[in-house]
Amino acid sequence: MNKGDLINKIAEEANLTKAQATSALSATLSAISGTLKEGDKAALLGFGTFSVTARPARVGRNPKTGAAIDIPAKNVVKFKPGKELSESLN
Repeated sequence: MNKGDLINKIAEEANLTKAQATSALSATLSAISGTLKEGDKAALLGFGTFSVTARPARVGRNPKTGAAIDIPAKNVVKFKPGKELSESLN
């Protein structure tokens, strides 16, 4: 499912126009992104929790040449599925 498919599904299930569904999805994603940028968690009860984790700098290898390369530190997004989502898949 891509973003367009998701917009169509939201519009269909929530009885909205595609423009309204696009706006709702954009607002939701913007709110989650803003929360993560502030360093907080975004928890959606029954779905899961998005959080930010700091990944430290490390030394890696170029697979083609075998040369050592420095990989800089960065923040990464992690997702932990909620109980209801996990149970619905199994």
